[in-house]
Amino acid sequence: MKTLLTIFLILPFLLSAQEKHPLTVDDLWAMKRIGTFELSPDGKTFAFTVTTYSMKENKGNTDIYLINTDGSDIRPLKNSEKSESIPKFSADGKKIAYLVDDQIHTCNLDGSDDQQVTDLYTGVDDYRWSHDGKKFLIISSVYPDCPNQECDKKKDDEKKESKLNVRVITHLMFRDWNRWLNDKRSHIFLFDTGTKEYSDLTYMMHNDVPPLDLGSDNDFNFSPNDKQIAFTMNPNSVVANSTNNEVYVVNIADIKKNEKAPMKKISVSKGDDCQPVYSPDGKYIAFASMLIPGHESDQSYLVLYDRATGKLKNLTKGFDRSVSEIVWSPDSKEIYFTANNEIFNSVYKIDINTGKIKLILKDHSNTNLVVSPDGKTVYFKQQKSTLPYEIFSMNSSGGDIKQITHLNQERLANIEMIPLETFWCEGAAGKMIQSEIIKPPFFNPAKKYPMIFLIHGGPQGHWEDDFHYRWNTELFASKGYVVIAPNPTGSTGYGQPFTNAISGDWGGRPYQDLMDVYDYAVKHFNFIDKKNTFAAGASYGGYMIDWIEGHTNRFNALVAHDGVFNTVSMWGTTEELWFPEWEFKGTPWTNRALYEKWNPERFIQNAKTPMLIVEGGHDYRVPEEQAFQLFTSLQRLGVESKLLYFPDEFHFVIKPQDARFWWNSVFEWFDKHKK
Repeated sequence: MKTLLTIFLILPFLLSAQEKHPLTVDDLWAMKRIGTFELSPDGKTFAFTVTTYSMKENKGNTDIYLINTDGSDIRPLKNSEKSESIPKFSADGKKIAYLVDDQIHTCNLDGSDDQQVTDLYTGVDDYRWSHDGKKFLIISSVYPDCPNQECDKKKDDEKKESKLNVRVITHLMFRDWNRWLNDKRSHIFLFDTGTKEYSDLTYMMHNDVPPLDLGSDNDFNFSPNDKQIAFTMNPNSVVANSTNNEVYVVNIADIKKNEKAPMKKISVSKGDDCQPVYSPDGKYIAFASMLIPGHESDQSYLVLYDRATGKLKNLTKGFDRSVSEIVWSPDSKEIYFTANNEIFNSVYKIDINTGKIKLILKDHSNTNLVVSPDGKTVYFKQQKSTLPYEIFSMNSSGGDIKQITHLNQERLANIEMIPLETFWCEGAAGKMIQSEIIKPPFFNPAKKYPMIFLIHGGPQGHWEDDFHYRWNTELFASKGYVVIAPNPTGSTGYGQPFTNAISGDWGGRPYQDLMDVYDYAVKHFNFIDKKNTFAAGASYGGYMIDWIEGHTNRFNALVAHDGVFNTVSMWGTTEELWFPEWEFKGTPWTNRALYEKWNPERFIQNAKTPMLIVEGGHDYRVPEEQAFQLFTSLQRLGVESKLLYFPDEFHFVIKPQDARFWWNSVFEWFDKHKK
């Protein structure tokens, strides 16, 4: 009787568990994705963006919603068939500005009284609203030699009407990430809502504001009294081999139409300086700063500029994590910032007078910090391996954490996912290496599971506790795999020396770390089927897959996504030359030995493992010729191989139907090679 009673008691829980299903590709693309969010001046309301995707239409749409800060009364502000983005409250909290059709609009908090504010032919890419509500800072891409919008339109019309199809290239860099730069540059404009006049601060300049790369999401701002502007720009004439972003200030009183604004540079390092943020009291500008020129993954410090004295102070000189996002407390006494910290993106705060740093939130991946007007509450987005981004709150000391939005709660309730765990093992040179382990849904420790071994890109990156929409660790595990995701030498979040150690040693310590993690995992986790192990990686991870192909037969099959196969030819086709020149300590003609030492192409004759290769036609970071060389080599060697070429994708596969095909192809490849 007691046994029957026990069965009846646990039966509902067993049935509930069985109703759940593993995460699918369609689940992934059905998730509602929170983008930016903005807090109203009275601290009572959020405006935030939500992007939803249609697999059928193969595209996404972004809408704007409002919600009370206690999580109640979620309602749409703008949810048309067009994408609306970047909501910003007016200083009095009565209006909201936003972008639609590349122009700034404003409306009431109920969506009424919608008015178009700007009419730039070249459109608005990003903007800031002044504190007095009378001006906007606007980012727009223009022909730098054009004195006005009419000229921009005329040049575009001439190109459309011309039958000639040719690119005349006279400078570096001519491509960036996934686009040809053509002749336009991103300029910063001041727009006066009263006079309706636009003033180009970088008039006739061939420099981009914000810079093409290595900047932040917050690279131009008004001062609290609206009398000055701070922004980030790379002043070099050739930016392809320069990481020298600088911070500048311009006094609004000095801005004149059809004249370059008088600029003052306040940063001094030859490395990457960006993200200038004024203190609420107007006394300081805080910004992120790297010291070493050419090193895109140098440690990022928090630097304070005293506007009265012009003196600079490095606030995090003795701190061993790189500062990312910067947000001031309302009283201007503290700065909150985020930093990669092991597998997390943690939240810290620092007292600007004492320099004391406090870790207030370690776990998971946290970003988009917003401090309440009274300074008592910090709002932020948080994600983890089993949860897409949602808005959360905590008190200023890191306690009383609450989830405010629950956009995907209903869908997640029906999906079985096991939160990631971590383990440490010894790697190269006796250094301890941390790895994530993700177990498959409905995991049974008595069973044997095949393993997928994931290698992250960067190479100065890391696997973190996140819900990734391209390389989602839970989705990799969903088909009954144990996933191992190591953070080897070169990873961020473990101190700058560990990050730096990969440069000049791509196939050395990092490869040894990875193999040590692999050997440890198959030895210590009895639920891993040693006969069925697979590896996949993208970007640098793709490079490492190519390196593995020529150096070990540990895996049944491999997947290389947009990876470097030939280090020498990659130098000549990539757009950001500072990257290979830092990683391989020069150009191919000044240090060819190092390029060749870590060149997977030199070892391809050892290839035996079946490989799936993925490449995007618009990937200008690791261009398509890398995949073509690799595929051709494997085919000539008689090694089983397949090439997935996406003509419309770039370094990432981002279209819903392409992504679904990608996931299905990867799983089919692994399934085909199971023993």
